[in-house]
Amino acid sequence: MKVTIVGTGYVGLVTGACLAEIGNDVFCVDVDPRKIEILNSGGVPIHEPGLQEMLRRTRAAGRIQFSTDVKASVEHGDIQFIAVGTPPDEDGSADLQYVLAAARNIGKYSNGFKVIVDKSTVPVGTALQVKRAVDEELKARGLEGSEKHGFSVVSNPEFLKEGAAVDDFMRPDRIVIGIDDDRAGDLAREKMKRLYTPFNRNHERTLYMDVRSAEFTKYAANAMLATRISFMNDLSNLADTVGADIESVRRGMGSDPRIGYHFLYAGCGYGGSCFPKDVQALAQTARENGHTLRVLEAVEAVNNDQKSVLVNKIVKRMGEDLRGRTFAVWGLAFKPNTDDMREASSRRIIEALLARGATVRGYDPVARDEAQRVFALDLADRPDDLKRLHLVNTQQDALTGADALVIVTEWKEFKSPDFWHLKSALKTPVIFDGRNLYEPESMAEMGIDYFAIGRPHVELDRHGSSN
Repeated sequence: MKVTIVGTGYVGLVTGACLAEIGNDVFCVDVDPRKIEILNSGGVPIHEPGLQEMLRRTRAAGRIQFSTDVKASVEHGDIQFIAVGTPPDEDGSADLQYVLAAARNIGKYSNGFKVIVDKSTVPVGTALQVKRAVDEELKARGLEGSEKHGFSVVSNPEFLKEGAAVDDFMRPDRIVIGIDDDRAGDLAREKMKRLYTPFNRNHERTLYMDVRSAEFTKYAANAMLATRISFMNDLSNLADTVGADIESVRRGMGSDPRIGYHFLYAGCGYGGSCFPKDVQALAQTARENGHTLRVLEAVEAVNNDQKSVLVNKIVKRMGEDLRGRTFAVWGLAFKPNTDDMREASSRRIIEALLARGATVRGYDPVARDEAQRVFALDLADRPDDLKRLHLVNTQQDALTGADALVIVTEWKEFKSPDFWHLKSALKTPVIFDGRNLYEPESMAEMGIDYFAIGRPHVELDRHGSSN
């Protein structure tokens, strides 16, 4: 099938590559010539495991192309995926300017019946706005109501985890499709069913519903996952106070099949492109419709506070004035297997340490360049602080001469380090672990002063060691 993907960001690029992988003829368009230049030269502007190899195969087979030519992109695809950004406005609502611009372009250059698919995460009612935008452009061309230039707007939200997006797309647990119940909708359903047939070979994964319900489903799913994270983080802070171990609590809770273990890990807050933005957007949608999602507003408040918990532990242990202190920070991206720095906890933590006069040596396996760009912007008005931030190339480079280690992202390579070497590299054997990677008792036995999230702090002198 001929498919057009509007937007070569995270969702668009993964969607385009995976659809090309199974044999479709895919045209990816973007208004950013820099991205297109990178893609046409064989590069990938984002880090996602398996994506570069897939793009290499599909490009070599001639099944995927990248261009800034909007007219050509509209003429190419019978199915037009809109996969552009929907950043939050000041009030938290989703900014739909890029979605509606894409819709207008489709109406402006349409050369036949089009299935227009909202792949971007958009609030309830967006499909109607897209329909109006396309209608306006067709009317301007004198084609309104033309059977040949008809179209149907479909909601097909993505459920991709960064770091596992290719696998999620190729082996989906569900495919949600919202379609209007009319003649154009029937044609769209046939095309979407054909497009997704290869993903339903083993069993039917497609859930058909009305458009508004499909739009709502994406936000509801992310809101639920964010709620589980914030709930555990809230409990972890109480566990700190009453002396309970949140890891034991997590295992006790997760063993209940009604609850399960997913997204029950306490830490230093969620980030990324989805949860923060989608929680805010859904809460704003509720307010616009005269409702208050009290649970969801609490979820956001807890997450905002949680990003300061690790800093509070550092200050309690090492003092408010951190001038002359150096901290090694392991992990800069908001989660493993990505270079995404959007809403990453590391940004809040590092900026707080720098503001107290500390020097920071940060390491991340893949996010170094993106972190360099982000911190240059974040600290543009704090040049003295920026000078004390050093993004290094190895774990060892970060550790050497540091007063303490701060763990922010749970990359696999951080889970089982050489602790004796780590201890010798630090000026003082102190670890502040924002992801609960290690066991407090084991750390104390090795003479490491270990502070985690919601886990008891084991005094070193119990094991015959001292600071």
